Amino acid sequence: MAVWWKSFKHAWQGLKIVIRSEHNFRLHLLAATFVLLLGYWRGLSQSLWIALLLVIALILALEIFNSAIERLVDMLAPKTHGYTKEIKDLLAGMVLLVAFFAVVIALVIFI
Repeated sequence: MAVWWKSFKHAWQGLKIVIRSEHNFRLHLLAATFVLLLGYWRGLSQSLWIALLLVIALILALEIFNSAIERLVDMLAPKTHGYTKEIKDLLAGMVLLVAFFAVVIALVIFI
């Protein structure tokens, strides 16, 4: 099996894991679906489509990053000297911040 195919297979497995196990990722997918349908209905310009797709990709990627780092922190928790909660809160804050600005961007585009 080609190396690139193995990489693709592992990446696809990662997507299946995050979809199956992370509630927030599924919520972001639902919101993205709604925004994409709204964009189609409104007949957005190419540049607005690019902006929306970039924001959606960023949020989904950050949610995956958040989930991966949280798992790592859980695995190393006994060695983190009490920073486990802070690390998880910082990660959640990162996703919340970008999601907030994504909503602002959507409002600017659609209103």
